[in-house]
Amino acid sequence: MDLKDIKRLLEAFDKSKTNILELETEEFRIYLDKSATPAPQSAPVAVEQPAVQTPVVQKIEAKPECVVEGDLITSPMVGTFYQAPSPDSPPYVKVGDKVKKGQTLCIIEAMKIMNELEAEFDCEILEILVEDGQPVEFDTPLFRVKRLS
Repeated sequence: MDLKDIKRLLEAFDKSKTNILELETEEFRIYLDKSATPAPQSAPVAVEQPAVQTPVVQKIEAKPECVVEGDLITSPMVGTFYQAPSPDSPPYVKVGDKVKKGQTLCIIEAMKIMNELEAEFDCEILEILVEDGQPVEFDTPLFRVKRLS
């Protein structure tokens, strides 16, 4: 399960009428509870209803072999993520590309202004974490990269 899947799971849980969701895989465990405030792991979960229902991620356990390498490049602003300068153009970067400092990685459209996001260091693209045309917020992870010397 990658970051996109977890985001979709959280959005679906937030929109659902379900109050508790527990998911466990070989790699991790997630426990979500809309009806309670976070409690220590050993304490029982309270059943009070908060004024605003928001999901609470109470516990995520990562197995030692689940190590994610690389650095994250995040969005510097709120806007819409675009991989290419136009719909019929090839993307600026794809997984496996080696990128030089100053090279354009993507465009973030904010208030009808196309803002090019440039690499701040030489790197290799390990993963693109958002879809083309997806809305992003400040600090949304966009790329997972490996720094190059």
